[in-house]
Amino acid sequence: MISQGITILGSTGSIGESTLKVLALHPDRYHVVALSAHSNIARLAAQCQQHQARYAVISDKAMAAELRAALHALNCTAEVLAGRDALSAVACLDETDAVMAAIVGAAGLEPTLHAAQNGKRLLLANKESMVIAGELFRKAAAEHGTTIIPVDSEHNALFQVLPENFNRGLAQVGVEQLILTASGGPFLHTERSALKDITPAQACNHPNWDMGRKISVDSATLMNKGLEIIEARWLFNARPEQIAVIIHPQSIVHSMVAYRDGSVLAQLGMPDMRTPIAHALAWPRRIEAGVARLNLADMQKLEFYQPDLERFPGLGLAFHVLEAGGNAPVTFNAANECAVEAFLHNRIGFLQIPSVVSTAMDSCKQGKIGSLDEVLEYDRLTREVTGRIIDSLV
Repeated sequence: MISQGITILGSTGSIGESTLKVLALHPDRYHVVALSAHSNIARLAAQCQQHQARYAVISDKAMAAELRAALHALNCTAEVLAGRDALSAVACLDETDAVMAAIVGAAGLEPTLHAAQNGKRLLLANKESMVIAGELFRKAAAEHGTTIIPVDSEHNALFQVLPENFNRGLAQVGVEQLILTASGGPFLHTERSALKDITPAQACNHPNWDMGRKISVDSATLMNKGLEIIEARWLFNARPEQIAVIIHPQSIVHSMVAYRDGSVLAQLGMPDMRTPIAHALAWPRRIEAGVARLNLADMQKLEFYQPDLERFPGLGLAFHVLEAGGNAPVTFNAANECAVEAFLHNRIGFLQIPSVVSTAMDSCKQGKIGSLDEVLEYDRLTREVTGRIIDSLV
């Protein structure tokens, strides 16, 4: 068996940590080429030492010396690289067979796109990249023979139950609808009047999933599902009317595909990200993920509800973004990142997150996207506008 070289962009986050756990179960099948982190030097150094990474990448060049010292203290010989260009470099190394793209937010766009443009097998956990530059990713995949396998549990579920030739067009392969499930987050049944006083700690306390703070807040507002709607459009060549969302609090059914003949195929499993990670790593084979097995007899009930768009206005915004196209997804994502960051720092309230995003959508100019530079410029301009909107509320 030939060992595959894996580079993990964002190894100290929850997806990165889970990926390393799966890799550790299969030392004969995979080896770590490079690991990267934004600023968590101690954890990155420990990971590199434990998994014998060849490269350790820190996004802030000013922290390179500190990382070298941390690695030296652990007798780890990983070579230190730093900066945005270094992230792209390790994603494109000849010895890298697959890239786990797990950097949260738009910061992961450039190295993820460069990996796709170099024909790497792309394990996509960074949904924002596909949201803001989906057309560029589809073009790169087509031109360079890149296989993009989604790692988000919902999109990975769809990938598992769709026919392999879905890129011909969903209608052409008998698909009527992609149904994304959403847990509804920690406030699904909370009175709306109480939501204005929600704290960051409460919003980050997800009932089913262990996720980072930003993603946890997105789950609480259902903005994450809005992002996933846009991601699904590009991943599966879907039209807006072919995508639906349903609330499923137990997070056992991860998504479903409705077919023309009345069949609905679903992927089920415990709410553990190691399952989609293992699937993406080994596809089209299956490997052990180290997760608990699902026992349906233990499930007292599986519930499904239509989402309340008044409670979760981000969903409605996302469908508007799909219809608008162009740079609208860039604005939607950047404004949400800014709003969540402001909420986590107690600058705005929980209910102000979607309103900030909506205001930013109305305030930013619409335009077309043709290049990575245009994506980055629209992202920059949106953050400036959203910053002013937030400042006016503080």
